Amino acid sequence: MKTAQIRNFSIIAHIDHGKSTLADRLLERTGTIESRKMRDQVLDRMDLERERGITIKMQPVRMVYRPPSSPDPYVLNLIDTPGHIDFSYEVSRALKAVEGVLLLVDSTQGVQAQTLTTLAMAEAQGCAIIPVISKIDSPYARALEVKAELAKLLGVPVDTVLAVSGKTGEGTDELLAEIVRRIPPPRESAKEEPRGLIFDFSYSTHRGIAVYLRVFDGTFKKGQALTFGSAKKEFQALECGIFAPDDTPVESLSAGEIGYVVTGVKEAGVVAVGDTVLVVKGTLAPLAGFERPRPVVWASVYPESQDDLPNLRQALERLRLSDSSLSFEEESSGVLGRGFRCGFLGLLHLEIITERLKREFELSLVVTMPTISYVVTKTNGLKETIYTPSRFPEHGDITMIEEPWVKVIVLCPPETVSALVQMFYDHEAIAGSTETYDDGRVEMTAEMPLRELMRGFFDKLKNVSSGYASLAYEFLDERPADVVKLDILVAEEPVLAFARIVARRRLQEEAEKMVEKLYTVLPKQLFVTKIQARALGRIVASRTLSAMRKDVTGYLYGGDVSRKQKLLQKQKRGKKKLLEHGTGRVHIPEEVFMKMVQDSDR
Repeated sequence: MKTAQIRNFSIIAHIDHGKSTLADRLLERTGTIESRKMRDQVLDRMDLERERGITIKMQPVRMVYRPPSSPDPYVLNLIDTPGHIDFSYEVSRALKAVEGVLLLVDSTQGVQAQTLTTLAMAEAQGCAIIPVISKIDSPYARALEVKAELAKLLGVPVDTVLAVSGKTGEGTDELLAEIVRRIPPPRESAKEEPRGLIFDFSYSTHRGIAVYLRVFDGTFKKGQALTFGSAKKEFQALECGIFAPDDTPVESLSAGEIGYVVTGVKEAGVVAVGDTVLVVKGTLAPLAGFERPRPVVWASVYPESQDDLPNLRQALERLRLSDSSLSFEEESSGVLGRGFRCGFLGLLHLEIITERLKREFELSLVVTMPTISYVVTKTNGLKETIYTPSRFPEHGDITMIEEPWVKVIVLCPPETVSALVQMFYDHEAIAGSTETYDDGRVEMTAEMPLRELMRGFFDKLKNVSSGYASLAYEFLDERPADVVKLDILVAEEPVLAFARIVARRRLQEEAEKMVEKLYTVLPKQLFVTKIQARALGRIVASRTLSAMRKDVTGYLYGGDVSRKQKLLQKQKRGKKKLLEHGTGRVHIPEEVFMKMVQDSDR
């Protein structure tokens, strides 16, 4: 296939703006899928994607389009990408693999916050942008207004904004023609050595890992000796193919094409998105821009039954074979036994992985509330990255603590601005610019700690705006954090699993909340039990749980009252002895632990 006849593109859209439905119509119009095999959201292969209306796993597809005015067919390669910020690096690599994007905006809702974020990534990659409004068949469509809004955002004439309906197919033929006209073909390559960018990969038990490639130079063929530019792992190409839309073997993949190469590699952690596939002992350098995924959110995952620990380990290893951004290491809890401390790209990534573990591997799990990582500088000058509160150094051993910050972009109705300003203050945010759109909506930006974004910010935003606000965020740098470690002591013994990192300004509030929560759910013991919160070397909150009084006089009948008093005094001395000799330890039931670790402000 000549590069002049190839168009590589992606679709940028906010959740529920009609991206999957439009992709269905494009596949129908080009005859890529037979009518009898067609179904809704055909590119969303996972049940979780179809249920939630979001794209989780990238799905490339190759379409052949024959314009009425051209005798030659065109190959249109569409990469369907996730739009959530958790997968921003993966999306940036997919956008590097294409020359253009369709900026799709719902004509009933207008531009949303997440649209702006992904648009900025596409512009940074130098992609040609075709603005498109969707759902023009809806009785609530504001086609003219949203067209004007989109044109103003991009600085283009209004008549260059296309209008389509994914439901009826209206405007799809014009869109296909404009894709061929406005998106440039891949550049010609004079290099003979093959070189390709990995924008995703998949795993199967029999074939190992298949890398999804955009070929920039040369030609890939079956049987070639290849290597990964970063991992330096050598392998032989077992098969080359295209997505039509199922995996379809071909003899070769040339510069400008998008397809897959089966590697046979069955080791987790070798293949990564953004790496380059090269020929062994070649002269070409890897493509620029590769980064190793860096987890920003951590959570512990335990099986409800310890008998399932091997199954959980195997499931995590299997998921990592198709998701290099997932990391995990084994840990143990005195209450829940052994499990895994897992690192995720964000809260959505955490939610997806845990849901897949439950659905695909039929595991019953206990997932602790997520935390972020901190960079701690100790008094001896050493820096350490801490991703679990139990490993946090003591207060006197710390010189400085740093934490990740994010920039948030909120689009909201004007009547919610005052409530949002208060939310920014409550979550330690630094307010930025404010802009009012033609339709009255307000765009507000702010910078805030990632820790505060995770403290239920999104849910509160939806509450104050009655669901009309939209949120996007991007990661910034790490900045000094005014946080402290909060320990919970039961019978003067710290319970590591209850330790938390909290803002100093909310220390008292959080301490009292946790102590009160534990006071209400912890069963009474045979002795008086102190429940305390400790921070900064002192007790900041405390409750005393009275002893469970066993009726030691129940078997007595009649007689002098002194007999009962002697038995009660003996019981009292026994309880005191338990505490003095350290044998009176508190047993925390599993259900209490679950209520505490899963109780958060998310």
